[in-house]
Amino acid sequence: MSTEHIDDPAVPLEDAAEPEQVRSGRLEEEGDVAADYLEELLDIADIDGDIDIEVRNGRTYISVVSEEGDDAALQALVGRDGQVLEALQELTRLSVLTATENRSRLVLDIIGYREERGGQLQSIAEDAAKRAKETGQEVALVPMSAYERKIVHDAVAELGLVSESEGEGADRHIVVSLPAS
Repeated sequence: MSTEHIDDPAVPLEDAAEPEQVRSGRLEEEGDVAADYLEELLDIADIDGDIDIEVRNGRTYISVVSEEGDDAALQALVGRDGQVLEALQELTRLSVLTATENRSRLVLDIIGYREERGGQLQSIAEDAAKRAKETGQEVALVPMSAYERKIVHDAVAELGLVSESEGEGADRHIVVSLPAS
């Protein structure tokens, strides 16, 4: 059974042929560039935070955490429903593109927002799958970012159902359905 992931960023062909050691070095470089960019941003905004870089599963993950347990200032960088975080992630990706001439798929997290949201998205996927199984009807979810849709697509696929993204722009959302028999 295959699930269509319209939002899945495909691994570029050149990445597939790239030796692991070269790809790992490129990902570490993008992490360093992203960390420098974010450190400058935090300095300008006079916000304290530590930056952690991790490379796993062919992606660079950048986490910004509070130095002293005071998350209030960093919470402003997450914003309502993670909107500011999404914008900062795109700006950070642009910074990496400018410095390295390589398109980045890095993931930025601030004070664990994405981890917490991931748990919520898993629950949303499970609830939608349960409703689809109970009713036999498609279940449309609220609009989400591409990153969030990817998490839900993966969770729905693990549950044995099918998901597709529909709509455009800010109205893009997932529809969960039973697999075709």
